[in-house]
Amino acid sequence: MTPNPIHIALSLLAWVAATSAHAEGAFAQLYAARPPAGSSFVRVLNPGTEPLRVKIANGPEQTLSGNTIASSYAIVKGQTDFTVTLNGRASAPMKVAPDSFTSLLPTAAGDSAALKVLDDSAGATQDALKAGLRFYNLSRDCSEGKVSIAPAGTPLFAPVAYGASAARAINPVKATLVGSCAAVHTSTLELPPLQPGEHFSMFLTGSAAKPVLLGQRSATDGYKP
Repeated sequence: MTPNPIHIALSLLAWVAATSAHAEGAFAQLYAARPPAGSSFVRVLNPGTEPLRVKIANGPEQTLSGNTIASSYAIVKGQTDFTVTLNGRASAPMKVAPDSFTSLLPTAAGDSAALKVLDDSAGATQDALKAGLRFYNLSRDCSEGKVSIAPAGTPLFAPVAYGASAARAINPVKATLVGSCAAVHTSTLELPPLQPGEHFSMFLTGSAAKPVLLGQRSATDGYKP
């Protein structure tokens, strides 16, 4: 069958358009405005079952509910006061260290006055060829939360106390994970394909008797000079 010249031309046009769009996206990311030195990155976690409206400094308002445990990281100026607003209630002014990543955990449901500070910079990978994983134990009555590779049970994260986190770097591979509290296991979680330099967070929620393992790619707000 002789190829139809019109079909060939249309296919070439579609390929060129797709390639151009990909290139434009790559260039846009490469040349996007970047925050100045000394900037810091802050997000809020919501392990509860009720939706939580979150606004960090001058960032956009986000609603955390269901499988969305973490807000995106808002960009703030290090050692400079900012506020966190939860369900319309603003916190007292707070500040974080320059060039740091921080997650804020409400220790009372939706209470902006009770925020536990978790240092997401601690143990973070500096290897651009690997992906970064961070595991948070947000199950209030679970004193030791763990994550293993299923079905072999190979430990991925050693026991982590409630309200704490741990990080490690991995080669970007697919894996099936399972969380646990003591001898009680969660349903499995498929680790999505990750690119080198990407970061993925895992959260142990629920109760010690019925723990739940959720996962979410980490994201950062765009910087606006």
